Amino acid sequence: MLDRIYGKRTLLIVTTLEQGRLRFTDLHRRTPGISQRMLTPTLRNLERDGLVSRTAYAEVPPRVEYAPTPTGRSLIPPALALAGWAIEHIADIEASRAAYGDRAG
Repeated sequence: MLDRIYGKRTLLIVTTLEQGRLRFTDLHRRTPGISQRMLTPTLRNLERDGLVSRTAYAEVPPRVEYAPTPTGRSLIPPALALAGWAIEHIADIEASRAAYGDRAG
């Protein structure tokens, strides 16, 4: 479960949906770096796991909207905290990687 939750696509989608319901096309537009091909199965997995709800409207053309569930919304604060930690420590991590590469190479 942690692999799915902390996957880059999951966090990006759930935090993007924090703003409210979005149609597939709008969600795709607001999540850079995710192809339509990857967005579809990721949304299915998030729906299956109870993090995202999918509402289909019987209209022509068909309209489908996605929104975070209460469980999905509860993921947003720790996800943002983790992202903040990464931003705060990225310089240290990159320096450690460079130093390790110098020693190992």
